[in-house]
Amino acid sequence: MVSEETAVPLAIILRGLPGSGKSHWVTELLVALAAEDAEKVVVCSTDNLFMEQGEYRFDAARLSEYHQRNLAAFIEALASHTPVVICDNTNMARWEFLCYETAARALGYRVERKLIGEPWNSQHQQICAARNRHGVSLEAIRRMAAQFEAD
Repeated sequence: MVSEETAVPLAIILRGLPGSGKSHWVTELLVALAAEDAEKVVVCSTDNLFMEQGEYRFDAARLSEYHQRNLAAFIEALASHTPVVICDNTNMARWEFLCYETAARALGYRVERKLIGEPWNSQHQQICAARNRHGVSLEAIRRMAAQFEAD
């Protein structure tokens, strides 16, 4: 993935609706890597901050705080020279991921944006609504998809 001596470190910014498979993509990546390479990856996800005793407990009142904490963790991983840092959030609009991308570039990281699924596709939206683990309704998924800004 990234050779510490020669390659530029990598920041990956995932984009996709809830239920699109972003976290699954991360899991598959980590499983595919050798153990020593997986240790060189830090994943920053606002959703993880809502986990309490193994259960996802969304609290809208804490959303802004948790997004700020997630960004701080992302920047900390960059500043620690972690070879691969991943932002696992929905990032539907440019403003949602711009701070992650700007920080990564400022600290010398190559940035890749990875879209998981097709937010504009109504069939994909239905699949996301059915399989997301956070109880996000189809109506909310459609509202999020309407905010999607292509790269």
